[in-house]
Amino acid sequence: MTGLRPGVEDYLSSLTAERGLSTNTIAAYRRDLDQYLDFLGEKEPDPSDIDDFVDHLHRRSLAPASVARKVAAVRGLHRFLVSEGLALEDPTRLLDPAKPRESFPKALTVEQTFALVEAPDVGALSGRRDRALLEFLYGSGARVSEAVGVDLPALDLEAKTVILTGKGDKQRLVPLGSSATASVLAWLPDRLAISKPGAASEALFLNRRGGRLSRQSAFRIVRHHAARVGIDPATVSPHTLRHSAATHMVEGGADLRSVQVMLGHARISTTQVYTRVSPQHLVEVFYLSHPRSR
Repeated sequence: MTGLRPGVEDYLSSLTAERGLSTNTIAAYRRDLDQYLDFLGEKEPDPSDIDDFVDHLHRRSLAPASVARKVAAVRGLHRFLVSEGLALEDPTRLLDPAKPRESFPKALTVEQTFALVEAPDVGALSGRRDRALLEFLYGSGARVSEAVGVDLPALDLEAKTVILTGKGDKQRLVPLGSSATASVLAWLPDRLAISKPGAASEALFLNRRGGRLSRQSAFRIVRHHAARVGIDPATVSPHTLRHSAATHMVEGGADLRSVQVMLGHARISTTQVYTRVSPQHLVEVFYLSHPRSR
């Protein structure tokens, strides 16, 4: 990964020079960070990617001490990059090191999720934007970076689908469903009114100044509306909507492989059999199992 790899080398050098760590300890840090970079692929990490990585470690059934060491290495790397002026933000800042992790990420109930996505006041421009964003995150199961990165040409609102660009610039076609499509359609006139020529001219989600909505703003939007409906905002993020979508689809009868295709997961357990899932089959599974598809 071109963005972080040089920073890893600088970080390891600083550990050697300033903390005097042993060769074996530095080698362990290097292995841990190599695993982290391999997990990320070519993506610049955001807080949801950190959550993904920690969940990935837990699903590998590693010893708690091993998970803690790997997470400490990642946290140390990002803090170093910020302190040295090599990065503007620390994506591990929202990670609670004292909080025990479950085998699978916590999902909202269907009732909580519906309350959250319906919380914005659609009588206001910002409310229509927020409603479209929340419905989009839950409807598509998109990562926050994928959602804020969506451009208008990726949408097919007649077919109720969107092309998401995930890790490693890999693209996948996913269904949106009626609720998300309707909310996006309601937002488009406002989006047109505030859009400006430039790099964000085709972005689906815009801020009030007409620029592309940032991942940080998406986090704030989710947590703001969670608080409004009585959900602890500290427990909710865009990633929560992604996991809730997957959980609710599985509970609704979707096969796990179809959900993995929809979410764009590259890794599945080696004990599972890889099967081909056609776009038509994925659409059928979505409409049969996703609570907001109709």
